[in-house]
Amino acid sequence: MKKVPGNAVTLMVKTYVRIFPEVSKQLAYWKNRALEIPDGELRNQALASLETKRFHCQGGAVYALIAGERYKEAIQFIVAYQTISDYLDNLCDRSTSLDAQDFQLLHEAMRDALSPENPVKNYYEKRKEHEDGGYLAELVKTCQAILTHIPEYSQFQHQLLWLEGLYADLQVHKHVRVVERVPRLKQWYEQHEDIAKYLQWQEFSAAAGSTLGIFCVVSYSLGYYVTAAFATDIVRSYFPYMQGLHILLDYYIDQQEDDMEGDLNFCSFYKNSSEMNERLQFFADMADRYLGKLPDTEFHLLVRKGLVGLYLGDPKARMIPDQTGLKKESLG
Repeated sequence: MKKVPGNAVTLMVKTYVRIFPEVSKQLAYWKNRALEIPDGELRNQALASLETKRFHCQGGAVYALIAGERYKEAIQFIVAYQTISDYLDNLCDRSTSLDAQDFQLLHEAMRDALSPENPVKNYYEKRKEHEDGGYLAELVKTCQAILTHIPEYSQFQHQLLWLEGLYADLQVHKHVRVVERVPRLKQWYEQHEDIAKYLQWQEFSAAAGSTLGIFCVVSYSLGYYVTAAFATDIVRSYFPYMQGLHILLDYYIDQQEDDMEGDLNFCSFYKNSSEMNERLQFFADMADRYLGKLPDTEFHLLVRKGLVGLYLGDPKARMIPDQTGLKKESLG
């Protein structure tokens, strides 16, 4: 296998020199496309997702380093797929609908983006806003076009669709009417007892809410020949612990903001801050154990540590009251 950055200095240099400029280029393109959306509500949500969640694309795009010389294709896929995710999250979270069928249809865009054989459809059919000037369809087609250039894609497509299916289910359950959310999420968790037996219900939900496993598999497949077995190894190494750590940290720093907005926050379901910190440490330790089974172990562990540094270094993390010493050093 080609050399993937295995030390922090090389990783940072390549990220800033290669990755971030290309991410900025892709985000600028999608911002210009969002500005062309005819419907005001859809336009506002598309622009808001690009402006407030750009760091999701920046963080995810580090996996493009795995793709070697095809890193630009990897970034194009990662930015487009993450932009779909962030845009749909805004449409479900901050927009005009509480309809589960609407959320299900919207998230078919994420499944179609991983299915080059699928035609795009009217993903807005269940809501009153429809006219996006082809914005969502173009995002989907961009992902599909990248995947068509991976000859062996059909061998591991089902692993990516499995991750996407969990993600889409989560988005439906957590965005319906407030009184329905927790009961639906708990029932969903119980239906997946076989893969969630060491997790609490909110932790399983968090693990389902990350796109890192998908980005890792696609980036590897652009740089190497990926078998179904290797794709399965990646998925098992990222789900649930690396992905769960990712999203729990995201919720960790958003506790105050979500409390003010009345949004569901998975960290709020721990008994106290002590239990929350213990569980975050458990996720970090387990993520290290499973990532250690992959090739390029040093790269994956650096990304895991970078994830902790990114979130716990955020100013919002220092504003959280009544914490019992959750520090970057403690999560390593």
